[in-house]
Amino acid sequence: MTLNLNNECIFCSIISGDIPSSEVYKDDLVIAFMDISPVNKGHLLVIPNNHYEYLSDVPEEIAARMFTVGQKLAIAIRNSGVKCEGINFFLSDGEAAFQEVFHSHLHVFPRFKGDAFKIDADWSVNPSRTDLDEVAKKISSSMQALSK
Repeated sequence: MTLNLNNECIFCSIISGDIPSSEVYKDDLVIAFMDISPVNKGHLLVIPNNHYEYLSDVPEEIAARMFTVGQKLAIAIRNSGVKCEGINFFLSDGEAAFQEVFHSHLHVFPRFKGDAFKIDADWSVNPSRTDLDEVAKKISSSMQALSK
């Protein structure tokens, strides 16, 4: 977990103004600002104004707002003159998914051919339809339980 010297969440400290940021957008639910360790120039973070560690903790309305603002920021990036041939949305949820700051956040960043960002995985794995159906059934069942 990334903390500042006051043992608070670094993103909460940005929201409170205790740590400076290059703010791009703010409303009652979310704030967007420049990432200080960008993948590429124009890399933004969209975060809830309230502290939620994981995406599952974020209320639906706020999670939806994060992505709605992210979509508008993607358009703004494309229209800004910043080098951009594509856009990535990236949300790490949990340490195993490379989450480093435990305040849910959405990365929105421009991409272009030859940039340094890579996702390294074994894309050659092709499970059988039976395996896919089995996992789909488990997830579907879990989803139905959430709807109750």
